[in-house]
Amino acid sequence: MTRNFVIGIDEVGRGPLAGPITVAAVAATGSTKFLKNIKDSKKLSRVKREEWNEKIRGKCMYAISSVGPVVIDRIGISRAAKIAVARCLNKLTKRYTLNPARSAGGAYRFGVVLDGGLYAPKTYAHQETIIKGDERHPLIAAASIVAKVHRDASMRRLHKEFPLYGFDHHKGYGTAMHRRLLKMHGPCSIHRRSFCANIKTW
Repeated sequence: MTRNFVIGIDEVGRGPLAGPITVAAVAATGSTKFLKNIKDSKKLSRVKREEWNEKIRGKCMYAISSVGPVVIDRIGISRAAKIAVARCLNKLTKRYTLNPARSAGGAYRFGVVLDGGLYAPKTYAHQETIIKGDERHPLIAAASIVAKVHRDASMRRLHKEFPLYGFDHHKGYGTAMHRRLLKMHGPCSIHRRSFCANIKTW
């Protein structure tokens, strides 16, 4: 089945000391009017993010991919993000053939729009990376919300497995609380050793 659509892509978890980097891709095949007042996930409360997440999942196609700490330490955060982007696009385009959507004037709109710093594989010719895209493009903002809600839920689950570090509070980011607990207990298996190298814990 061939259908024209645009995919918005964003990531969360680039900077934390622990946990995965998570990328979400959100594809709109119809009207995106329901996204009119959407905001970047960082500007929303947890309750509002989860409300938007339900709306987006109900009205759009989406895919999520996470790359964990072991791989991040081995290949670096940027390459890990690229892998997650490629996986998301692969999941979506298995069902639909990606074509560039045309505007009313006949000019091409990009088939894939990504937040600054992210790039799709070169096989996706119609792509655009937008600086502060999560503030400027509704589908990128939608992807930021889907990725954030998914990763936060993962970190809350990981807190039950590793309760000494407070992952349910800081989600792996390098807060003062997290750094203090890391110094006290040393790293666990979901810490990014390459990100913790300057924290004397062990």
